[in-house]
Amino acid sequence: MTEQPKERRDIAEEYLWDLSSLFADDEAWEKECAKLTEDFASLEQFRGRLGEGAETLAEAYKLMYELGPRLEAMHGYAFQRRTEDTRSAQAQNMVTKADSAYVRFMGAVSFLQPELLSLPDEQLEQYRNAEVLAPYRHLFEDTLREKPHTLTTAEEAIVAAFGEIRGAGGDIADMLMDADMKFDNVPNPDDPEHPLPLTHANYISHEENPNRAIRKGAFDNLYKAYGELNNTFGATYLNTLKESTLMANMRHYSSARAASLASYNIPESVYDNLVSTVHDFLPEMYRYLRLRKKLLGLDELHYYDIYTPITKDLTVSYTYDEAKELLLAAVAPLGERYVETVRKGLASRWVDVFPNVGKRSGAYSIGSCKTTPHISMNFTGTLDSVSTLCHEMGHSMHTYLTHENQPPQYDDYSLFIAEVASTVNENLLVEHLLSKTDDPTMQLFLINQYLENFRGTIFRQTMFAEFEQIAHTRVQNGESASPEDLNRIYLDLIKLYFGDEIVIDEAVQYEWSRIPHFYRPFYVYQYATGYSSAVALSEGILKEGAPAVKRYLEFLSLGNSVYPLEALAHGGVDLSTPEPVAKALRKFSELLDKVEELTK
Repeated sequence: MTEQPKERRDIAEEYLWDLSSLFADDEAWEKECAKLTEDFASLEQFRGRLGEGAETLAEAYKLMYELGPRLEAMHGYAFQRRTEDTRSAQAQNMVTKADSAYVRFMGAVSFLQPELLSLPDEQLEQYRNAEVLAPYRHLFEDTLREKPHTLTTAEEAIVAAFGEIRGAGGDIADMLMDADMKFDNVPNPDDPEHPLPLTHANYISHEENPNRAIRKGAFDNLYKAYGELNNTFGATYLNTLKESTLMANMRHYSSARAASLASYNIPESVYDNLVSTVHDFLPEMYRYLRLRKKLLGLDELHYYDIYTPITKDLTVSYTYDEAKELLLAAVAPLGERYVETVRKGLASRWVDVFPNVGKRSGAYSIGSCKTTPHISMNFTGTLDSVSTLCHEMGHSMHTYLTHENQPPQYDDYSLFIAEVASTVNENLLVEHLLSKTDDPTMQLFLINQYLENFRGTIFRQTMFAEFEQIAHTRVQNGESASPEDLNRIYLDLIKLYFGDEIVIDEAVQYEWSRIPHFYRPFYVYQYATGYSSAVALSEGILKEGAPAVKRYLEFLSLGNSVYPLEALAHGGVDLSTPEPVAKALRKFSELLDKVEELTK
């Protein structure tokens, strides 16, 4: 499964996604692009008229939620065509057109919220109770929640107009990382005449290498390059810190964090509960590191030793047909209808399976209103590839069930819960595989993956969340956030989260600068809360059975018809308390117990 990627035309059709539910071809897309851009002007008829009555507002909502899904489909198709071949100038041009259309749409609807919220309170209350607005009631009430933070119509139009240049810090950092940065090759002890190339894409695979010299070489060379650009990355991130703080102040929020969490009506206590609960379980993280050091046979554990598997010489591989069967077996606890929908999706070419020359790296799931979801992946036959298929199908089924059960105004789900369904599927896969083997080496191999998910998703992302909070608070308070300050903050957090179980290599202080999610402020904590929620849900599905499955499938069907915390509570997870995070980390402790038992 390590053969060179083929040209796309040489891959059998059954392994390529079918985009016909979006558009028949590029020509049909071009026609819709032109027509849709013209249709945006029809929103103008409602400017200055929202005070006429509830019926007028309902008509405006109806039009907006007819145009929005069309835009979503148009943008999705362009993005997927570029995924197929990132070298394609035509696809690049399509994405540029779609991005511009999105900005124009946001400009076209920018008047709606400020104009609506400028109406007298008594009229807004009449609208709240109007029967014609009943299909939009949650949406309307969510808009009212934003009243203290909404600017005037003119000001909102200005903010919308800056949409294409906001986020410049992240754009510059992306270009540095993806296009401009070059790294020294890694010395190869096994073949000194042929050093190993180092890129962002292969860095983690080097860190997983059983040869410690290669791991150290990759670590040293990667962070040497980041150290040399420390001032530049400091400037790009400071731009993001200042931008998010400025926008929060403009909209009358107490902080950038408060502004970000308000998007989904998440209390700041959820963020604080996550951090404090993870702190309570840091001794278990230290315990894991001690086990890792012991099983790797090391006198000292360094930062470049934390990715390499604790099992040795175990290679497992799967065909794509075997991966599909594993997926179906893993999700069997979710019921026959769920399984049959997944089976139908696989047969209907929801998945773009294999790498091809020019194809976008990584994996994702994407879906548009009333069209089938699609998955892009680069299957290589590893267990990680099987897990990726399960993960992305979790996203796709969340999308499918939401679209099936919700009208356009609610047929999406928030980023706060976006990783829950995908992680539930991953967990179900690991539990299925564990239930099918008595081989201690295979069990240890699987548990190692499980433990690494906890370390990388709960502990690591919570550490990132702390870094963001400290850095933003410094800017909010008018304190220095120089590159040296950011390095020190990050290094102190590394010492806290890894304790005395690891030798702290000073170069790790630059790691913050290679985390692209920091340019999307206060996003990463959702990985940790989402993973914790997924553990609670998957444990309930496997232990409680039908009642838990029923709640879970209803959760997947709610979309944005309720706030995300309400949706999770409906599924059986109450994130208003620390308990879901604590429950997940107790599962982490149980897995450590199992490792200790297997390695006595």
